Amino acid sequence: MTPLDSDFVRAQFPAFADPSLDGQAFFENAGGSYACRQVIDRLSDYYVKTKVQPYAPYPAAEQAGAEMDASRTRLAAFLNVAPDMLSFGPSTTQNSYVLAQAFRQMLAPGDAIIVTNQDHEANSGPWRRLADSGIEVREWQVDPATGALDPDALDALLDEKVRLVAFPHCSNIVGQINPVADICARVRAAGAVSCVDGVSFAPHGLPDVAATGADIYLFSSYKTYGPHQGVMVIRPKLADRLPNQAHYFNAGSRTKRFTPAGPDHAQVAAMSGVVDYFEALAAHHGASGGQEAAVARQVMRDHETALLGPLLDYLGNRNDLRLIGPRDAAVRVPTVSVDLGRHAESVAAALAAEGIMTGGGDFYAVRLLEALGIDQEQGVLRLSFVHYTSRAEVDQLIAALDKHL
Repeated sequence: MTPLDSDFVRAQFPAFADPSLDGQAFFENAGGSYACRQVIDRLSDYYVKTKVQPYAPYPAAEQAGAEMDASRTRLAAFLNVAPDMLSFGPSTTQNSYVLAQAFRQMLAPGDAIIVTNQDHEANSGPWRRLADSGIEVREWQVDPATGALDPDALDALLDEKVRLVAFPHCSNIVGQINPVADICARVRAAGAVSCVDGVSFAPHGLPDVAATGADIYLFSSYKTYGPHQGVMVIRPKLADRLPNQAHYFNAGSRTKRFTPAGPDHAQVAAMSGVVDYFEALAAHHGASGGQEAAVARQVMRDHETALLGPLLDYLGNRNDLRLIGPRDAAVRVPTVSVDLGRHAESVAAALAAEGIMTGGGDFYAVRLLEALGIDQEQGVLRLSFVHYTSRAEVDQLIAALDKHL
C-alpha cells in the first residue's frame, strides 16, 4: 500500500491554509473534524444555486433534488448498503432519540434491552429512558481497570427477553476498537437487534457497514469531514417493523420515516463532497476498479497507526498519569485519553499556549469515567487526531506535553 501523501491530504482541507490557524495543531478531532474543500464547495454552491424546495418541476429544484439523491446513493455505496437504508437527521443524538421512541412503541413491558457504560451518553441515555415504560435495562459493564468490553460478559446478559443491544464501535475515551462483527453475530444468534454507535470510529475510515453485521449503524458527518448532521443505517426488515416517526403520509418511505422534522437539504447534498474527497484520496494512492473505499480506509489507517505508536509509547512510559485504553496502536483509534490526577481542562489551556488545540473533561462519557474511578471534576485530557494530522504535529504535541505534565 502506498504511504499516505500528507501534502496531498492537507491540500484538500482549507483550514490548513488559513492564517488564523497557522502553527495550531488540532488534537480535538473526536469532537469534530475539519471540513474538506469538496464539502465546502458543494455546500456553498447549493446555497447559491439551489436553495429552493427540492424536487419541484423547475430546473433549480430538480437539480437540488438530484444532488440530494446523489449523496444518498454515493454514500450508501461507500458504506456497502442499499440507498434506502440510509437516513439523515440533525445529529446522531437526535437520531438515537427518534429510534428509542420507535422501539418504545414496539416493545412491551418485560422486554429487555442491553446498554453499556462505555458509551457516549447519546447512545445510552435514550435507551435507558425506556425503563420508564416498563422495559428492563441491563448494563454491559466495562473492565474497571482497562475500560474494555468483554464479549463473553455480554453472553451472560443475553436471553430470550432481550430485544436490543446498543454498544459503541469504539469509545470516545478508551479508543479500543470493539469486535463489532463478533458482537453483532452474538446478538443476532440471541434473536435481538444490534445498534452500533460508530461516531468515534467512522472518522478513521467510513466503515463497510454490511461487514459489521449491525442492524443499525449511526455516525456523525461533521466528524467525517462533512456538514453537521447525523447519518443512520437501518436494515430494511427492521425499518419496516418499527413504527413510523414522521408524518403519517411518509410511513411508506424508509428514508423519511425516522426523520420527523426532515433533513437539512443543503447538508444532505453536501455529503457528496465527503465521497468526492475519499474517492480523490483513493485515486491519488492508486485505487481503481471499485477498490476506492478499501484503499481509502487502509491508507488512513496505516498513517494513523504509525503516528499513534510514538504517542502511546511516550504516555505509557510516564508514571505520573494513567493512559486509558490499550497501548497497542493496532487495536485502537487515535483517540487517546489520560487521567492526570488533576484538572485536565487547565492542562489543556496550558497546551493551547503551545499551539495545541485539545480539551479536558468528561466528553459526555460520565458513566465510563465513573466506572474507571476517575474524578468527574478533574476529567481526562483527550488527545485525538485523524489522517490529516502530520508527524510534525505529533512531535509538537509530545514536546508540549513534556513541558506541561
